Amino acid sequence: MTATSAALTPPADAVAPTRHPDAPAPGEPLGSHYGHCFGCGDGQPHGLHLDARAGEGVTVTAEFTVTADHQGAPGLAHGGILATALDETLGSLNWLLRVIAVTGRLETDFRRPVPVGTVLHLQAEVTAVHGRKIYSTATGRIGGPDGPVAVRADAMFVEVKVEHFIDNGRPEEIQAAMSDPDQVRRARAFEVNP
Repeated sequence: MTATSAALTPPADAVAPTRHPDAPAPGEPLGSHYGHCFGCGDGQPHGLHLDARAGEGVTVTAEFTVTADHQGAPGLAHGGILATALDETLGSLNWLLRVIAVTGRLETDFRRPVPVGTVLHLQAEVTAVHGRKIYSTATGRIGGPDGPVAVRADAMFVEVKVEHFIDNGRPEEIQAAMSDPDQVRRARAFEVNP
């Protein structure tokens, strides 16, 4: 495996992550954080439709099936799509901490090709927290949850306020999300990515 860069190594005074008391129970599906999200939304016909579940501690598992819409080289998943699947899975961890955070840095290692038709089994965990920075790691396996590692990533997310999205997003999507009467869906709409 490739060594993690210094930017993704938690400082010595980082603390262990703590699962929020209101986080979904282990095994519970996390669902889409936003219907139009390319990673997990059901409103994206060519999206990943990633299905994530809460794990023990501050971990999640997820799956997505590589379709012909996700290929780069003929018959193989595009590397950017695999990085997106890792990023989406890593971002789902923030729901277990109950914070709004965006990807600050993502380093991905590609270990083996992932053919179209493959189910990618993803596992992610938060490893440390330091102030607003959340450090995490993920793997994507083929052939089952214990199969060989095809891709892996280390990431650092940065906790932000909802204003980050309000100030930078398209007004019509922001207004639609903010108008949702479901408090949980409204909060989750602003869960991951810049």
